[in-house]
Formats: sequence, C-alpha cells, structure tokens
Amino acid sequence: MSLRLPRPFKLILFGLPSIALLCWFVLRWWQGPEVAVEAVVRRDFVQSVVASGHVEAPHRVDIGAQITSTVRRVPVLEGQSVKAGELLILLDSVELDAVEQQAEMAVVQAHSRLRQLREVQSPVAEQNLRQAEANLNNANAALRRNQALFAQGFIGDAALDEVRKAAALAGAQMTSAQKLYASSLASGSDHEIASTAILEARQTALAAHARAAYTKIKAPFSGVLIARNVEVGDVVQPGKVLMVLSPLGSTQLVVEVDERNLRLLAVGQPALSSADAYPQQQFSARLAYINPGINLQTGAVQVKLDVADAPATLRQDMTVSVDIEVARRPKALLVSPRVIHEIDSGSPWVLRLLDGRTEKRMVRLGLRSNLWVELLEGLSEGETVIPTSQAVVAGVRARAR
Repeated sequence: MSLRLPRPFKLILFGLPSIALLCWFVLRWWQGPEVAVEAVVRRDFVQSVVASGHVEAPHRVDIGAQITSTVRRVPVLEGQSVKAGELLILLDSVELDAVEQQAEMAVVQAHSRLRQLREVQSPVAEQNLRQAEANLNNANAALRRNQALFAQGFIGDAALDEVRKAAALAGAQMTSAQKLYASSLASGSDHEIASTAILEARQTALAAHARAAYTKIKAPFSGVLIARNVEVGDVVQPGKVLMVLSPLGSTQLVVEVDERNLRLLAVGQPALSSADAYPQQQFSARLAYINPGINLQTGAVQVKLDVADAPATLRQDMTVSVDIEVARRPKALLVSPRVIHEIDSGSPWVLRLLDGRTEKRMVRLGLRSNLWVELLEGLSEGETVIPTSQAVVAGVRARAR
C-alpha cells in the first residue's frame, strides 16, 4: 500500500531545492563579487638594483714593438694564458746583434787603452822624467862651471850663452816630463780620459743591449692574451698595437644602471652576480666605482664592481647579471607592488577588503624591489588588499578568493 501525499505537500517538497538555490544566489549577490586578494606579510627584506654588463680587467695593456723590424716568430695564440717574462713575439735581430758586438768590442778596447796607460805609458813617462831630471842637473852643473870660467876670463860671452841655452832647454824638458808623468797617474788627465772612454763605451754597449732586447717582446706580467694582430713575416713599426694582454688576478664587472636608481647606490655595497653563460654559478662582488657622469643617450650611469674571487669560468667581456644590495630591513611589513595604486605618485593607496567591504586606504611606502614594497604606514600584518588588476571600486561589498 503506497503513501500518497496531498498535492500542496508535493509542491512544497519539490520546490525546496529551487528556493534554496534562489536564496544562495541572493546571498552571493548581497555579498558582492568574488575578488583575488593578497595578504600583508612581515619578513626580512633586501632591496636590490638589478643590472647587466660585462667582465673587464681594471686595465689592459697594448703590446707593441719599439723598433721597425720583421717578425720571425709568434709562439703564443689568442686566448692563451701567459706568464710574466714569457716570449710573445720574436723580431729579426741580425743588424742589432752586429751593433751589440761592436759596442762590446769598444768596451774591450777602452779597457785595453787604460791598461796600456798603466802598464806602458806611465812607466815610460816616469823614466823620461828621471832622464829629464838628470839632464837638467847636468846642464845646471855645466852652467855653473862655465860661469866660473867666464868670471876668470877663460871663455867669452858666446860660449856662456850656449851653456845657458842648454840649461834652459833642459829645464823645459824637465817641466814637460813632469806634466806627462802627472797625466799618466791615476789622478791625471790621461787616466781620466781613458776612464771616461770606458764609461762611454759601456753606456753605448748598454744602449746596444737594450735595443737588441727590443727584438724579444715579452709579457710584462701574467695574464690572458685577448687579442693578437701579428703574424710571422709582418713588418712592424713603433706605435702599432700587436697584442692586447689582460692581467690575471684582478677582475671587475662593468654594468649600466638606470639613473633613477643612482640615489640608492654607494661604494662598498655587496652584490650577487652570475655570467649569462653559467647562470647557476653565482659569485660575490662589491661596488667599487660610480661614474660621476650620466650617458645622455641611454640615461644610465656606469658602475664597476670588484670580484675578489672570480670563478674559473669567468672570461673577458662575458655578459653578466648583477643584483646590487642597496638596503636591508629586518622584519619589514611588505606587500606586493601589484596592489599599490598610483605607486609613483606622492599619494599611493590600496584597496583593502575588511568585513566583506572594499575600502580605500592611503599608505606610506619605504623600500622597493621588483617583488615587494615596504609599508611604513597604513596597513597591518595579515590584512588583505585587492590587486589593481581587479575591476572593483571602493565602498562596495566583495568576497575574497
């Protein structure tokens, strides 16, 4: 036996779901549209300036020739690491070798001249001096005897004059011998001339040695050869750059930073860097230089960062990305920049969702990055705000999604 319900009860029973659904839609309409929200959080915050640039040594040395000559050998290749003093270019040296040998022979001859002065000329001059002294003594003795004879009337004036002339000549010869002997001594002029000739020959030899050394172009310090513009058989001249050498050990990153971030930069700030070729290999750097000028075309300022411990994979002119830490806030109140209206104006604001209703809230901002904005005033931790991309206005009901 089946139970039959009265018709009114049947209408009510089958109409309850429709009524419930209608009530649900009415409630949703009353609560307002569903919108995405983001929460205000508290966490440590680091503000950084992101820039890109390239690897560069603090200085590069242009290697060139100091003489005009023909290249005989180039034992190094571009990109090769070289040590200080290693041969880079060998030039033809036949003519300069001959000049060097002549200069060395001139030094030997100058020493021989001084030795001859000491061993031959000085003893001969001393002997001549003794002979001249003996001749002078004899001439003076003869003069005294003839003067006595003249006084006794045994000789005439003519004979006495001849003896006087002989004595005067002996005196002159004595003076000349004394001067010759004095000049041959270590303090004399001949010795000084010979010593000066040795010094002059040595200087000429040193110049010849130095000029001959120009044929061997060597690395002034250890580094990497980043350019080579010379081949065997080339005729090179002074002033032409043949190679470019980058020193080892000291590396810098040269990057361009938007001038709007110039106020945030300071020498000594740390940075985290990576080469675009090896993005997973990050290394530390430190801001060392800020160019005082701004590039008129790009509106950027050039900065340089020192790398104390460069990875082995880092190469000259590699493209690098740099995050420069310009500020740090522990336990800062943060929110996404996506929720800030008029963020670059003097009166930024957010749309807060409070008790199911949207509310315009003025805020004061602090540090910024691409991901976070520091809140100094206007909101508290845990409050929810609506992104600017949501089509909702202040003063209406809304539901958080």
